[in-house]
Amino acid sequence: MRLAAREGPGRASRESASGGRGGAGGTSGDVTGRHENRNCNLVRVRVSRRRRRAPRPFSRNVLLRRNTAPVRPGRTGTRGYNARMTASNQTFDVAVIGGGLVGKSAALALTQSGLRVALLAQPCAPLPAGAVFDARVYAFSRSSQALFERLRVWQAADASRLTSVYDMRVFGDAAAELHFSAYQASVAQLAWIAESSVVERALDAALHFQPNLAWIDTRAQTLDVKPDAAVIGLANGRTIEADLAIGADGAHSWVRAQIGSTVERRDYRQTGVVANFRAEKPHGETAYQWFREGEIVALLPLPDRHVSLVWSAQTEHADELLKLEPAQLAAEVERVSQSQLGVLECVTPARGFPLSLQTVDRLVAPRVALVGDAAHLIHPLAGQGVNLGLRDVAALVDVVTKKEAFRDLGDIVLLRRYERGRREDIQKLVVATDGLQRLFSLPGTLARAVRNTGMAFVGAQPLLKRWLVASALG
Repeated sequence: MRLAAREGPGRASRESASGGRGGAGGTSGDVTGRHENRNCNLVRVRVSRRRRRAPRPFSRNVLLRRNTAPVRPGRTGTRGYNARMTASNQTFDVAVIGGGLVGKSAALALTQSGLRVALLAQPCAPLPAGAVFDARVYAFSRSSQALFERLRVWQAADASRLTSVYDMRVFGDAAAELHFSAYQASVAQLAWIAESSVVERALDAALHFQPNLAWIDTRAQTLDVKPDAAVIGLANGRTIEADLAIGADGAHSWVRAQIGSTVERRDYRQTGVVANFRAEKPHGETAYQWFREGEIVALLPLPDRHVSLVWSAQTEHADELLKLEPAQLAAEVERVSQSQLGVLECVTPARGFPLSLQTVDRLVAPRVALVGDAAHLIHPLAGQGVNLGLRDVAALVDVVTKKEAFRDLGDIVLLRRYERGRREDIQKLVVATDGLQRLFSLPGTLARAVRNTGMAFVGAQPLLKRWLVASALG
């Protein structure tokens, strides 16, 4: 290698020519270069270089209860990669507090973008012994599936547990019916149905192989936002620091409480009853939904002839449903679904969760951002809750990765861009789901006539139906 070098003060020249001291362009060991002196004689100048040990990669799935190894250098200007690490303190670019699909997707997207991330969450719990399916089932929109594909999670998920939805049939509480078709909407699928644990296990597997991710299996106890960092105190007595803390810790968010974000809540006085069944007839990759007497019943297709029930019932009625024997519950669902799928057999125990609407006055604070159910909670009648949270993730990652070089990750100006970008999408779904819930909860023949006439009108408008499908796809 030709090296322009001078004796004595020429040390800077040697470092510059080799890409800087220890830089990407340098080589370890001794380097010999040539220099032409004033007498035009070529002399050999031996340059002594200190051998530098290659940095050790950040161990995957690091737990803070262990001593951690140094991390590999990151991008120039990214705080946290080369920070000093001790047994009691670590510094990160981002700390994600909370797991589930939304929190883990945020952690994976950010660490894949080159940031150093701490994830305070638990791995996906195994299914109960003897369980065939997870009771938690989601309908993923096109935008959610696209996000998982970019993260290389969708490809890693068990394909035999993913079901496409090509048709959807919606029945009113009279004779009205709506039919949505992927073919009529000129799309490949209307949605994908998957168990929460199937996607979460794929996320866990991907997270384990991220060299710049620290998976911390203890909860946060304190959050102290300082001018230069968010300092998070852990239950094990240690602390971590991050430029940005993300609250993905659910509807009862601890992070949200720490930043003083005000929650407006409306209790629907309903409980979502979920269970899985094996059907006598094939579902034909069709999702069904019935609006009846202020309650909403949905059957979503699962692999083979299995379907997932989501019954939004009045709390008193839900308590009765949850007390039924499996065969009795199956018979009741068969009756309400008008035997569309024939005889049903319950294959997972029924579970219930309260339904409410939640909105917050602010999604961000200095060095803190909220995503998922920590930021909003909507009625499950449209199956859009998890999709809304995943769109939060995509928007926040986009804002963070496109920030100006002079801005810090926790800069409130930067975070307000995320907040402004999410407000419209959140508000549209809040209004739509809450409005439908109110409309179908109104008693009386007049209210019934209005909503069923409205359904008939929508069913007769192909362009309107196409717009509704496009909106649901995200």
